[in-house]
Amino acid sequence: MKKREVDHSLLDKAKINKKDEFYTQLIDIEKEVVHYTKHFRGKVVYCNCDDPEYSNFWKFFNEHFEELGLKELNATYFGEDARFYNYDGKEITITQLKENGDFRSNECIQVLKQSDIVVTNPPFSLFREYISQLDKYDKDFLIISNINAITYKEVFPLIQSNKAWLGVCFGRGISGFIVPESYELYGTETKVDENGKRIISPNNCMWLTSLDNEKRHQPIELVKQYEGNEESYPFYDNYWGINVNKTQDIPMDYMGAMGVPITFLNKYDPEQFEIIKFRKGDDDKDLKINGKAPYFRILIKRKTA
Repeated sequence: MKKREVDHSLLDKAKINKKDEFYTQLIDIEKEVVHYTKHFRGKVVYCNCDDPEYSNFWKFFNEHFEELGLKELNATYFGEDARFYNYDGKEITITQLKENGDFRSNECIQVLKQSDIVVTNPPFSLFREYISQLDKYDKDFLIISNINAITYKEVFPLIQSNKAWLGVCFGRGISGFIVPESYELYGTETKVDENGKRIISPNNCMWLTSLDNEKRHQPIELVKQYEGNEESYPFYDNYWGINVNKTQDIPMDYMGAMGVPITFLNKYDPEQFEIIKFRKGDDDKDLKINGKAPYFRILIKRKTA
């Protein structure tokens, strides 16, 4: 089987060109939501970037409404003919919106306030504003983002304060997105499926959530030794901590501060590790080793021996 490579250019181009029409496949929603079923009982779910005519998020929650024990399902979407959809388990009510359905509009904020859990694939170019709004209104969420969103000043503090964490499927675990005819099929993996849908797989996306899941309570099995291999773990120039290039290289016998890649968060167990800070040394400049800065590092420390 050919290895799927990570192509950061795809969603980077989307950010530059403000092309946000990346529609999530039903299979990816099914694979992720199965890990959170207990959180949905009696709750109002809001898909606030979703036209029910096309959205697989709406389709999934509509079809599994009784199974999940939902109280209500809401959806709004951006557009000239924006509408508000509500499903109470018996009938779907459709209301024409006075505004354009932007998640930041007053109408959508009112729906947000009345909802419990937001589940969607928000616009990539507006992700900072999107996550800030969820935090402002203290809403639970299960959303898709680019992996680099971890580095955003609106996101990392939520992870550090245990208000958000990574979902179960990550990177290559998300199979791809449906894009419109107007989008170029660029990237490491593209295809047109049997239904004529154009699909791209950027391989650099993740689920971000405030809903607890079993994966984040599974400690990393540490197998590497620091003692005797000190040359493999150089200290930073501007912080008293060692550099660890890969999560699997975290040593079992070192209890001090360590800088690890942002992908560490895909394995992060908050009972096993403490997040100290992100990216900066004691001088508030990027962490450096012999004058050179490695790609973004998260400083962590073991909680348990």
